[in-house]
This record gives sequence, C-alpha cells and structure tokens, in this order.
Amino acid sequence: MHARTYCCTCIFTLATLTLITGMWCADSCLIDHFDRLNTGLSLGIQQKSACGTFLSPVTASHGHKNSFLSKSEAPSSINQESLLPNQLRFLSKNMGIAAIGSIAGVAGECLLQAFSGGGNGCGGWGDGGFSGGSGGDGGSWHRYLERLIPFANAEAEDRSYDSHGLKVGSSRNITKLNADKRYKISGVELLDKRTGNIVGLDDPFYELITMKPGAILTAAQFQAELENLSSCGMFESVSMDAIPESNGMLRMQIIFAESEWQHSESVRCVNVGLLPQSKPPEVDLMRMTDKERERFMKNQEEEYSLRLQETKPVILPKTVEKELSRWIRGEPRVTARVLQRLRDQIQKWYHDNGFACAQVVNFGNLNTNEIVCEIVEGDITKLMIQFQDKMGLPCEGNTNIKIVDRELPQQLKTGHIFNIEAGKKALRDINSLGLFSNIEVNPRPDEEKEGGIVVEIKLKELDQQTAEVSTEWSISPGGSGWPTLSSIQPGGSVTFEHRNLFGLNRSIFGSVTSNNLLNPQDDLGFKMEYVHPYLDGVDDLRNRTFKASCFNSRKLSPVFTGGPGLDEVPTVWVDRAGLKANITENFTRQSKFTYGLVFEEVTTRDETSAICTNGCRTLPSGAFSMDGPPTTLSDTGMDHVGFFQANVTRDNTCFINGTPVGARWIFQVDQGLGIGSKHPVFNRHQLTATHFLQLKEVQEGGKKAPPPVLVLHGRYGGCVGDLAAYDAFTLGGPYSVRGYNMGELGACRNFLELATELRVPIFGTQTYGFVEYGTDLGSSKDVRGNPTEYFRRAGSGMSYGVGMKLGLIRAEYAQDCNTGSGALFVRFGERF
Repeated sequence: MHARTYCCTCIFTLATLTLITGMWCADSCLIDHFDRLNTGLSLGIQQKSACGTFLSPVTASHGHKNSFLSKSEAPSSINQESLLPNQLRFLSKNMGIAAIGSIAGVAGECLLQAFSGGGNGCGGWGDGGFSGGSGGDGGSWHRYLERLIPFANAEAEDRSYDSHGLKVGSSRNITKLNADKRYKISGVELLDKRTGNIVGLDDPFYELITMKPGAILTAAQFQAELENLSSCGMFESVSMDAIPESNGMLRMQIIFAESEWQHSESVRCVNVGLLPQSKPPEVDLMRMTDKERERFMKNQEEEYSLRLQETKPVILPKTVEKELSRWIRGEPRVTARVLQRLRDQIQKWYHDNGFACAQVVNFGNLNTNEIVCEIVEGDITKLMIQFQDKMGLPCEGNTNIKIVDRELPQQLKTGHIFNIEAGKKALRDINSLGLFSNIEVNPRPDEEKEGGIVVEIKLKELDQQTAEVSTEWSISPGGSGWPTLSSIQPGGSVTFEHRNLFGLNRSIFGSVTSNNLLNPQDDLGFKMEYVHPYLDGVDDLRNRTFKASCFNSRKLSPVFTGGPGLDEVPTVWVDRAGLKANITENFTRQSKFTYGLVFEEVTTRDETSAICTNGCRTLPSGAFSMDGPPTTLSDTGMDHVGFFQANVTRDNTCFINGTPVGARWIFQVDQGLGIGSKHPVFNRHQLTATHFLQLKEVQEGGKKAPPPVLVLHGRYGGCVGDLAAYDAFTLGGPYSVRGYNMGELGACRNFLELATELRVPIFGTQTYGFVEYGTDLGSSKDVRGNPTEYFRRAGSGMSYGVGMKLGLIRAEYAQDCNTGSGALFVRFGERF
C-alpha cells in the first residue's frame, strides 16, 4: 500500500524576517496537529504527490518473527494450505506466528514514515516543508520489504497489455496463466473461505494487497503477491484466482481463511526500540522429528523470554493497557483482525499524544493468556546541530552551539522519545533567538541503532550586519478638502544593527528618526541599544538579559489637552533624553521580571520648539492665557530625574484560530530616588489585568473560525510623592476609554479603568461590541495646577460601541456618554 504524503509548510514573518520551518511526511491526520500551532508560527498546508515509499509489515510472533519461513525459502506454491503439511500448520498455530500488514505505514493512523527507507526516513521539519530524512536505505525493515514485494513499482512504462484469451467468467488459478503475457487487472476482491462471502472494501485485509485496479502485471508478479500474503501469517490458507472479463482484463479473487489463536486474558506492551532485530533461524522444520520440533519450539520460547527481559517499559499508561486487556477478554478468540484493531488503538494513543515515530512491530505469546505487544516508540539516539550556508551546504557557523542547545526542550535530547510538540517547541524557541533565517528539525531513523531516531537541526544564519533607510511624506487635508502633501521635505529613519557579537547573541542596535531628513536638528530622535543575553554565562540556567540604551524622543503630551467644550488648546511637546539600563529575567516562557535604572532630562516645548513652562488655553478674546498648570516639577520647563523601574509580567495567553485566549497580568512601579531637580521622591505604580474567556469550544485549524471570546479588562494606577504634570496618568483615547481623544477625560494621580468586550466571528470576520468606563477617583485636583479643571475636562466617562477587525485595522463606532455623541474611528493594532 502506497503511503500518502502531505507537505506542511510553516512560514513565520516578523517585520522582514521569513522563517521556513519545514516539511513533514505524514498521513492526513497529522495535518490537524499542525494547524494548532498558535504561538507565533503561521502554518499553511499544501498537498504534494505521494512519495511512493513502503513501510514494513508489522509482525506478530511467539519467539522469532516468521521463524518458520524466511522469504528466501518461501515456496513457489500459490496455496499455502496445499503445500504446508498439517505439522507445519500446527506449528504455526502453537507458536502464534502472525504478521500485521500496514496501510500508509501503520494502518490509517500512521503519522510518520518512521522506518520507510529510501531516504525518506522519519520525515521532519525540512526545507520548505516537512520532508524526509536525508539518506539511508531505511534499515532492515526496508530491506525485508524489498524482498517481500519485488514488484513494488513494477508497472511498466508502456501502458499496453495483452488480452487474456480465456473463457469469460471462468475462474482460473494464477499458476495456469501464460507466463509471457502481461495482464491488466480491473479489480481485486477478497473471498472469506469460512463464510463464503466477499468482504467489503473497508476490511483491513485490503491493506495487505499491493495490486491496484488498472495495474499491468505478469504471472510471476501475481505469484510474488501471493507469496507475500502467504508468508505474512495473517492467513491459515490463501490462494489467488483470476476471473476473465469481456474487456480483456482480469478480476483477481483472493480466497483466504483467517488465522486464529486461543482466547487471551490480557495485553502487555514493551519497548523494543533499541534491541537488535532477531533473525529467523535457518532450519528446515519439515525434516525435523516431533521431538526435535518440540525442542526447537522450547528453545524459541526461552529465547523470547530472555528477549523480553531486555526490553524497556513503555510510556503507554497502565490505564490504557487495562482498557485493552478488558477489551481483549471480551473477544472469544484472537484473530488477525483483532490484532489489527489492537495495533490501531495502541498507535492511536501514541500519535494523538504527539509520539509520531511510535509503531507496533510485533505481537508475541499469541497462544497464551497474555499477548505481548512489541512497540518501537522512537527513542532519540543522537542529536545533531548543523549550520548551512545560503546554498544549503554544511558550513562552520558563527553562533556558539551552546546558544542553540540551551533552547532545545529536554524531550528532544538523547534518551527521550521523539515528540512532535517538542519539535515545534524547538522551532519556536530557536526562532525567538532572532539569529536564523531558516530552521529545520528533521527526525530520521538511526542507521547504526535499529529503532533509534536521529534528530537533525539545520540552521541558516542571518547576516550579522544590516542597515536600512526609509523615507516618508506626510499627507494632510488641504484648503479645498482634498489631501495634499504637508511638506515636500521627506521624513524617515535610518537604522542599523550588528547582531550575534562573538557568536553569543549579543547585539548593538541604533536608529535615527526625523520629520525632516534635510534639516534633522529640529526634531531629531535617536536610540542606541546594547543587548547582552546570558548575563550569568551560557552554561548557567538562570536566564537573565542585560540591556543598556541611550535615547532621545519627542511626544505630544495628552495632559495639556482641552475638554469637549474648550476651543483648540496649544500643544505641549515633551522631549526626553537620557540613559536606561535594566536586567530582564525570564522565570518561565509566560513570566518575566524586569528591573533597572533610568536617568533622563525632560524638556517641555511649545509648537515653535521653545521651552514651555506652563500650559495655556485660548481666551474668549482670542488671546492665550499663560497661567496654566506648570509643565515641569522645577517650574523651568526642564527637569532632571533618576528613578528605579520594575515590571512583572505574567502572560499565559495562547492563540486559537487567530484570537487570544487566556489571562495577562502586568504590574509596573517607578520609584524616585531623590536624584535630579528638587530631589524628587515618588512612587508611581499601575496594575493591569486582562482575561480572554473562551465561550465555546471550536475545532482548531488554519482556516477555521475563531471562538467567541469575552474580554474582561481592568487597570488601576496610583502615585504618591513628587509628581510632575507630564508624568500624570491620563484618561481617554484608543487604549484607555474609547470614544474620547487622548487625555480628554482628565489627568490624575489615581485612576481606575474597566472594560468588557464580546468578540463574535461573523462571516469569517471578527466583530465585537464593547463597554468602557474610566474615573480619576477624585485625584485630579492633586496634580500640580489641576490640568483637568483648567482645561474643563470631566474627570470620568463611559462609552460603548461596536467594531469590526480587518487584519491589523480596527473600524469602530463609539458613543461618548458624556456628550451623547458618537463617532467612527479607524485604529491600528489591538486594544488589549
């Protein structure tokens, strides 16, 4: 049975970085597993042509597999029952020898071509999609199957065939077919000798048949097919007839009697992954006496018992074994079909839990009260990390291997069982380093240790030095209402980065921005940052990163903003320039703690870039009132301040079909150190809590609709001590209370925000309704100069509305409950 192959391509795009994460040879049931990748990697599934590889049959034995009949010694007869005397059939019954055939590798539930050979290997995250391993003939399974099916791809390139020349409708044994003719088959059917009925096409025995309707085969190939069926141990007897049809083709009929064993009470599973494969003894049982045969069987049983002592425990839970034992006790006899169902149930548990290389390879002790199920679980025997150049050829990398190794999950290390989730986690964690343009995680069979898995990690490094220049022109409404260029002078930015210094993932980043690149001194902004990960050393498990930066930025202050009944208020700009150094410690993937020091110079300026000491407003006469709230703590328009800053984040959200589900907590505190203008000592803190509650379970997948989600959000902030006006909390805006402008509700020392949002997918688009409320808790009067009262702002407000998300854009209609008016807004990014 040809294995079906699907290709799964993972593409991760962050800014200008594209990550091709690999290809996987798997059955269709694997695709659902990869559609659930929700932590930063976007997956697209593409179906490719079948790879046409074969997987070995799973065998069942008591003692050695197929110990009484090796393929090289298989008789040329068509009917096993007619050629094997009663003694041999008695021997096969007592030794409990059977073979479980395979479909697409391991029945319909195979997730991975673990031992298919032909270079396809175990499959893996490969170049451009999930692809097979890079070489090897697949080990003894593949070599055994080559002998088993000599005509695996024997269909001739020449599609012509010979007419059978036989009487239509008359059944004829394949031994009587013309050896020189090439016959075309119209179909294959199985006839159960015991019941006399044709079995349905859904019968698992069809998995064993490699002949396909429309294939052109010779009599020798028919015979080889029959020999494969005869020696697999599934049948007590099997024969093959050809039924001529009027169109010149043959309909093949396989007559069989299913193998049966005695009733069994329990099932025991063992891991034989790294044990050497037992070889059938080269003996001629036909020439043995009864005593010699009995002694031989006893030796086989002893050897098998010793082999079981060398096996390892399986990771299959005991509860599953008990359920299987309970089920097997309900079967009156153990048959080949029962063993196939048993195999499928065991493999389903492994594959559902991500152990894609696990495979049932043998059943033993069939004529006893306890069936032994031998499983190859996919033990990792070797981990290889290889760097590649842009052409995909091996090369010496710049990155320290320890940097990559510490990002790998423990379950991907030597001695563990290979798991798909561990491979996906390795992709995410290695990608988070930001050092590689292409990452591949390829599991393949170990050619040296039978049943082992070699995990290959192939990496292509990004260029260490990059630089980028971008320009932009602003557009604003003209006098006639049509958009015009604000200025012919271009704005833009220049950025440069030198990453992975000394191969230890250290980096230097710099950027310069200006609204006028031709004369940048007016509003020049810059940032220079140095990042030093693994502060305690690469070998230390404590994950701390040191960052140091110098910066200069200019932002419009929402503190000095007019209320709804006030005419236009002159803007106040806040310039910040200084130094910042902090340490970030990651406790888990969801939790981190950042702490450090900030020293900055804060300058407030008006629209002409002159230093501004007070806020102002327009009087009814049209003149400006300059007696507004002081803009700085020093009353000079310029402050110097140093403070300690800390931030704790706990984020366990995940994405289900593109929408976040989970909870996020953020606590931040700024503590003044008494350094700077008027020696400010203050404590400024805020707590943010956001919960995304999934209201309905949905099927996960790349094109599936997201679940309905209820968002509950709350934020509290407070400040005690010396507080400059530019550091006051503001209410209103797209990330505070929607429906209001930035700071339109007030500026305060303490505040509380509450919001709820219901997200429902409609026609593939996420729509939502929301209600939000914010209040200054009566603390606006405690801000120097009381900007809230001066600019006639309410101090609290509520809004509600509806919206629709279109990619990164949010189109919202929000109702302002203070004035009773509504407006349409277009925003970018997420609210929460």
